[in-house]
Amino acid sequence: MIKYFNKIGNNSKKASIKFVSKKKKNKVLFDFANLVALNKEKIINQNKKDQKYAIKKGLKSNMLQRLILNNERLLQIENSIHKIAKLKDPVDRILSKWKRPNGLRIKKVTIPIGVIGIIYESRPNVTAEVSSLCFKSGNAVILKGGSEALYSNKILVDLFKKALKKNNVDPNYVQLIENKNRESVVYMLTKMRKFIDVIIPRGGKNLVKEVQKKSTVPYIGHLEGVCHTYVDKSAKLEMTKKIINNAKLRNTAICGATETVLFHEKIIKKFINPVLNFLKEGGCEIYADDKIRKIYKGKLKVASEVDWSKEYLSPKLSVKVVKNTKDAINHINKYGTMHTDAIITSSSSEAAIFIKNVKSSIAIHNSSTQFADGGEFGFGGEVGISTNKTPPRGPVGLNELVSYKYEVYGSGQIRK
Repeated sequence: MIKYFNKIGNNSKKASIKFVSKKKKNKVLFDFANLVALNKEKIINQNKKDQKYAIKKGLKSNMLQRLILNNERLLQIENSIHKIAKLKDPVDRILSKWKRPNGLRIKKVTIPIGVIGIIYESRPNVTAEVSSLCFKSGNAVILKGGSEALYSNKILVDLFKKALKKNNVDPNYVQLIENKNRESVVYMLTKMRKFIDVIIPRGGKNLVKEVQKKSTVPYIGHLEGVCHTYVDKSAKLEMTKKIINNAKLRNTAICGATETVLFHEKIIKKFINPVLNFLKEGGCEIYADDKIRKIYKGKLKVASEVDWSKEYLSPKLSVKVVKNTKDAINHINKYGTMHTDAIITSSSSEAAIFIKNVKSSIAIHNSSTQFADGGEFGFGGEVGISTNKTPPRGPVGLNELVSYKYEVYGSGQIRK
């Protein structure tokens, strides 16, 4: 195992210091997208092997859904690669520049991070998108996907390497750890600090907890997505129904799905029955506080204290009454995870108070929390969502995958 990982680490380090022009990077990505299009049948056949293994392994249905590749999803992957290729290159951009009184000229310029390690589960689309983002931003990437997606990940990485070789670029810019042993994750976290500059986990709570507990390498990520939608007293009913239904039920398994809805106390008589009925018609199970249960004309489950901090990742929702926007903010800052939180209101002043005071990495006005996504932000894709208090925060796209250096230009100055 030591030789295997050292070889991967050394190969990544060597690749990461080789300069690749903006033009060539884009050519590689367009070639990669084209290879995905030309090899759809082969990719789907490899993915079927993974599905068979995953079913035998007893993978949960939501994870199995994430694993599946079909023509539609492969087209989405192609489109994502094309979007990334067309984005402005984030490397060697001048962030700021100034001149000192002594004549020194200083520039703050973006540079690649180096080698990025990605640990993720089930979703082979991550393989293509993350590899593309890392390469475009000048970083080498070491991928460790779940054992349930090995065949899918391998063929996608092989196609990327083919595009790299075609353009005379080091194919080790993208590498996949093919070892299925769980210990390989631990080794990556604890023994590869001299090779990997940052680790980004994309997966469930248990995976992120393991990274937080064991990693000796700096990491970017979030533990949970306990997202909220607050319905203010000036909210419009039809807009509220539409937004909450989408925020909860469009895809219940993603980290940007709303898990708790807070209602202003002055609108509960008008809003509770139509909004909750709409959700229940969509198959949503609702846990409510006493005030809501008294008003609602049907059966609701009793919400307990633990429900306010629960990430369901399923068609379940907690609902609660709050006094005002300040009360909603206090609830969110206490029980939330600084992921994504939204307010529905017709008042621009209430929206401003909410957006400026929730601690979330993403704060939204009059829209669904499910827009918490790099692709939806125009990033072409993302390597994950960060809820760290330090940068980067929110969707981590191209511009978050670079660091910076200071370039100082003199003309013979010496310090007194």
